[in-house]
Amino acid sequence: MKMGWWKRCGCACGKHAKIFFICLTLIALASWLGFKARNEAKQYRYIGVPIERNTITVSGEGKVVGIPDVALIDLGTTVERPTVSAAQKENTRIMNELISRLKSGGVDAKDIQTTSYNVYPSYDWNNGKQTLRGYTVSQNVHVKVRNLEKVGDLIGMAGELGANQIGGITFSVDEPEDLRAQARLKALENAKDKAKTLSEAAGVKLVRVVSFDESFQYPGPVPYYDKMALGMGGAGAAPAPAVEAGSNEIVANVTLTYEIE
Repeated sequence: MKMGWWKRCGCACGKHAKIFFICLTLIALASWLGFKARNEAKQYRYIGVPIERNTITVSGEGKVVGIPDVALIDLGTTVERPTVSAAQKENTRIMNELISRLKSGGVDAKDIQTTSYNVYPSYDWNNGKQTLRGYTVSQNVHVKVRNLEKVGDLIGMAGELGANQIGGITFSVDEPEDLRAQARLKALENAKDKAKTLSEAAGVKLVRVVSFDESFQYPGPVPYYDKMALGMGGAGAAPAPAVEAGSNEIVANVTLTYEIE
């Protein structure tokens, strides 16, 4: 009789202990889930919100001088005749001869590009009355000359053939990327030196670069030549003008923003 009572009591206690253990487990799990949810909610609050940093911004400049290796020239002619066909015929004669001579003078066909061709009527005004005078045909080509020693001769030749639109001559470096890289490095060093000096004066420490920006300038000389020297100011062949390429200065400007502490 007593043995049966202890058995019943032991079963009841074991059942209660099991329930108690399950309850503790559920409470611990709920606490862990609540803690995790709170941390994740705290993280989500900062999504899309920029992190505040203490920063300084400095600029630097780097200059590199390059010797031009190509000349760019605009050549053309404007012809006026009583009829369209007569104007076109004369224009074609001059321009075809000009292009042919450019090629024979060492200019590659891919470096000669027609930039404009126009036909339009020309009028005179007498006592308020408009009178058709004829028709004008104009044509221009953009020429890249890679042998700079021939620039003056080619310009003089164009004037001798009757090209009366000569200008826009500039000199440049055909592939400036190496010079750009050199100028960029100089500008970066200049900006870094400024940042170091500024941080030491302010008593702060440079941590890292958080933004970078750059730009380039390509100032270059435009040589002058006289119309008379091109054979457009008088009869007979004119001497070839002296044209100097000079130099091109590539200027890089950079802006660096540093995080500081």
